Amino acid sequence: ASMLQPVVGLYTDRHPRPYSLMVGIGLTLVGLLLMSRASTYPAILLAATLIGMGSAIFHPEASRVARMAAGGRYGLAQSLFQVGGNIGSASGPLLAAFVVVPHGQSSIAWFSGVALIAIFVLLQIGNWYARRTPVRPGPRTPAAAVVSATAPRKSALPRRKVIQAVAILVALLFSKNVYSASLSSYYTFYLIDKFHLSIQTAQFYLVAFLVGIVAGTIAGGAVGDRVGRKPVMWFSILGALPFAVLLPYANLFWTGILAVLIAMIMASAFSAILVYAQELLPGRVGLAAGMFYGFSFGLGGLGAAALGKLADLTSITTVYRVCPFLLLLGLLTAFLPRRPGAPSMKSA
Repeated sequence: ASMLQPVVGLYTDRHPRPYSLMVGIGLTLVGLLLMSRASTYPAILLAATLIGMGSAIFHPEASRVARMAAGGRYGLAQSLFQVGGNIGSASGPLLAAFVVVPHGQSSIAWFSGVALIAIFVLLQIGNWYARRTPVRPGPRTPAAAVVSATAPRKSALPRRKVIQAVAILVALLFSKNVYSASLSSYYTFYLIDKFHLSIQTAQFYLVAFLVGIVAGTIAGGAVGDRVGRKPVMWFSILGALPFAVLLPYANLFWTGILAVLIAMIMASAFSAILVYAQELLPGRVGLAAGMFYGFSFGLGGLGAAALGKLADLTSITTVYRVCPFLLLLGLLTAFLPRRPGAPSMKSA
């Protein structure tokens, strides 16, 4: 799901595939059905691979559709799109606890109904997308104007500056994803270990953290459309860092408050980073989405696994004392151009 997305995005930038959204969800559907019946480890791996491939095919083109339908409010559109993923990620453990655990592995197949509904909805979206995708060069029409924001064209910045800026954005998202993964993966264990909470009570704190991510994602997209992408990125660094430093030393009440604030502030930058990347790579919406929905999240997952090893060797508290230093990578924002289409202060 992580490493294939940039490749899919690069291909669909050159060869738009309006109905690939259905293909992606179709692979997910097959993966779910196989997962509900898998009785061997290779079968489970195959099911997980199909689900991952479905995600990889879906996200780049879905991000393009979100941009096409944004009406100029690209940050808000991408944030709403991302919130759907956030809600799905937050619902997964709850559905596993309340559906799969009591009813068994075969109940995974029940979720295929949602995938079938999604395929029908995506058929309508694919038709809308296809009508607005010019098949061959010709006179400009109102329908073609809708895809002008996603049509390939050359960046105003030198190639070296574009590569440097993309590398900085990947580093920013890497640091945020690792820190977010450390909370979503180990936060409940931290609360149980330090404050001796029950599993159920710790889960409520985790849900509050996930709700903070949703709220921050929506707010960041809307604010970014008004004030620009870089101010939102700076706010996510300068705002979250002091709270992240304080978190390991706080009591239970303030731990809950700080975790929600960190979630909201850090999540506010995601759509800003993605839209900035799309503007940095004009007409390469799929590539940008693939890199930042897929590749950066994959790197973040690997980083979270490394933090898990650190927790095994030391303690979970040590993880939360080390993680704030990752956010210092956000200071690289200073080297980004003021706007994706304009030279930075140093190069001006």
